[in-house]
Amino acid sequence: MDAAQVIWPLDPGWLNIDPFLVSELFPELHPWPERELLRDAVAALAQRKVLLGTSSWKYPGWCGQLYDPARYSWRGKFSESRFNRQCLTEYAEVFKTVCVDGGYYQFPSESYLNGLVDQVPDDFRFSFKVTEDITVKKFTHLPRYGEKAGRENPHFLNADLFRTAFLDPCKAFQRNIGLLMFEFSHFYKTDFERGRDFVERLDDFFGQLPAGWQYGVEIRNERFLHPDYFACLERHGITHVYNSWQRMPSVREQMAMPGSRTQPDFAGARFLLKPGRPYAEAVERFSPYSETREVDADARVAGAELIQTLAESSRRPSFLFVNNRLEGNAINTIIGMMKAAGFLPADSFTGL
Repeated sequence: MDAAQVIWPLDPGWLNIDPFLVSELFPELHPWPERELLRDAVAALAQRKVLLGTSSWKYPGWCGQLYDPARYSWRGKFSESRFNRQCLTEYAEVFKTVCVDGGYYQFPSESYLNGLVDQVPDDFRFSFKVTEDITVKKFTHLPRYGEKAGRENPHFLNADLFRTAFLDPCKAFQRNIGLLMFEFSHFYKTDFERGRDFVERLDDFFGQLPAGWQYGVEIRNERFLHPDYFACLERHGITHVYNSWQRMPSVREQMAMPGSRTQPDFAGARFLLKPGRPYAEAVERFSPYSETREVDADARVAGAELIQTLAESSRRPSFLFVNNRLEGNAINTIIGMMKAAGFLPADSFTGL
């Protein structure tokens, strides 16, 4: 057997291989040869206050790429439970930030936050999607909502609840907290008849929040991308989070909208889905996220332009996150953006 016969990065079907045996047979493949190059380039950008990262981090499909599977071996086999518990430390050896999607589903506790912070260096920043109890206006009929399904959310944009249930547990870890993103799912006309009604609620809510944190807003209604919305965020020092999503204009189109850079000192962006593509289709098409399945050239150009712009203008940390469901492998997408922006050599990471 030679190296050409090994699937690398590892396909999930290979996860029962003894990683120590793979390392011994093919040392040139283990660990990822160019990992240090990416680490150094990411660190250099972080020095310029541009932090690049992914949406979540627990992806076995990244083994052999970002992750060394030997770290997670138990009795000669890959241990997914060990991987889930420990892989954040290895992630933070390369990247300086991550978007914690789990904060969306329940308020973070001090013990949960302590468990995260204990695994990363002092300069690592966790960005969070703010818990849906604050951002959902009406609960959908998903099973996880139980008795709340179909009902109005009495805590929608409740500033007191946000302060006590979200911010208070974060205070002890503020040095490791990055962008707090209020992600608003698609609103229907029964939620807000007019975009200005939503803006009025935002205006009142943000007027009650304490300073000292970095806030961002991500919306899923194209018609709400209005000068009044951008002006509201600018008035409160909050960044509009550029987002690539099924029913939203592309990030490049959002960047071109007058007033969309609502915070001159920092910005946020999340490259999640190719516009027009449903989430379920992306999951089916791209799982297990071990390789790029489809290059989104427009998203890569937008990411490169943002990196270049923010590297020159950020006075506080700016955050750019990429999801596996954009192209199939978020790490490769980040590399592509960095190469296009001139922060990685053009001849590095060939074949992505």
